[in-house]
Amino acid sequence: MSPHRPIAIVNASVLTGDGIQFLEKASVLVSDQMIEAVARTDETALADDYDVIDASGCTVLPGVINAHAHGCICGPSMPSGSLPLDPYDVDYQRNRHLLSGTTTLLNVCGLALPDEIDVGPGQSHPLDIHVSTAHTPSSLAAAVAADGAGLARRHLTATIDEMLTRGAKALGEAGGGQTLGGGAQDYRFLPNAIENASGLAVHPRLARQLKEAVLGSRLDKKDDRNNDVLSRLIEENGLSVNFTPEGLSRLIRDTVMPSVGIARRGLDEIAAQAARTGMPAIFHNAAPTAEQLIGLARIHPKARIIAGHSNHSSFTTEEALVTAKALRDLGAAVDVSTLDCISTRWRNGPDNFDALINAGLVDTLSTDYAGGDWDGILQAIHRVVQKKFMSPAAAIALATGNVARIFPELAGDRGSIAKGKRGDVIISETNNLGRVRHVLVAGRMAVFNGSLVCQPTAAGHRSLPLD
Repeated sequence: MSPHRPIAIVNASVLTGDGIQFLEKASVLVSDQMIEAVARTDETALADDYDVIDASGCTVLPGVINAHAHGCICGPSMPSGSLPLDPYDVDYQRNRHLLSGTTTLLNVCGLALPDEIDVGPGQSHPLDIHVSTAHTPSSLAAAVAADGAGLARRHLTATIDEMLTRGAKALGEAGGGQTLGGGAQDYRFLPNAIENASGLAVHPRLARQLKEAVLGSRLDKKDDRNNDVLSRLIEENGLSVNFTPEGLSRLIRDTVMPSVGIARRGLDEIAAQAARTGMPAIFHNAAPTAEQLIGLARIHPKARIIAGHSNHSSFTTEEALVTAKALRDLGAAVDVSTLDCISTRWRNGPDNFDALINAGLVDTLSTDYAGGDWDGILQAIHRVVQKKFMSPAAAIALATGNVARIFPELAGDRGSIAKGKRGDVIISETNNLGRVRHVLVAGRMAVFNGSLVCQPTAAGHRSLPLD
């Protein structure tokens, strides 16, 4: 298959990405990086002019647009401004996204600069990767309070306006699990603090239980007296040799809380900047921030607020539903993330995800990061379709057409299978849309028969031999 010839995909079903249309049998023609035509008839007489892919038994989808991800750039990582991931780890995350059907990705760590998407010239990945900006005084201060090891002077002095001029596609992520006591405290910061103090390794699930025993799910618990839950967890998990309840409580508070108040001010700042600039703004939506986020949606009705990972594990299912409805009523968009709750289920389960989807309260679907254990977006869509929460057309729109509508600065020329749109196309098995066969990015084959086509990588090496 020539990288320069146009491509004809024939004998396929087509989900266009608009949430409604399903073409039972059609052909999709892609040339010059764009979708040239979508025809309802079989166009098999195209071999002279096109490379033909027979997609019998498969469904054509728009490339997935993931507007809330981490770990795919070479600059400071996470809202904590932590050290960059190793370039080989960046490769791994990018390739996982591409192989699972994502063609456009917004890395929302928020404090990296556009020139840090890759480590050097000529290392561009087929996945179209962009950055967001959270460069407000309190967001930067919260990062420093939590970690900040990856931040240099140029990160600390960057501004929202400078970043938007340089190509940032959204504001945020406002807050994060590192700075607001969320999942990153469970899988990284608290386990590290406990191990450094005692030599004991604790599972993230236990770290979360300890954290909530001390601070509550909303980080608003002040009184540790008679903390029977904490005492029981210490005893049952063999921590009593190293910790008293008072000592462990103090360690947890000292680890989690220093950045929280500062990060909350960062949410206020980013909401104000969103109203001023008119750019979409992604917020950490969880039990500790839900009330504040609802208030910000009221105060800034012109702000384009996206409530990230609204299925966050700190919510009870009822809390997740009530919060999402309140934000929707105020004009905010509601995002849910796969996290690790679809198939991995290492720390998170699907209850909040299922409930929000089934209630019709979801606008977009992303992965987030979940310590690198995120599940694929099309895996989640397969779950949605199998459980009959939504039609396949409506489910696909959560990751394509809806995302393009809410983030036109990122994806206005993509998100649908239609003439004139960018040639980002997925071919998946019809019986399980999560099984991706081929991926085209801007009309070029990036994944063929489930394997990466040769490409440069973030680490500056070739992951596959060239022809």
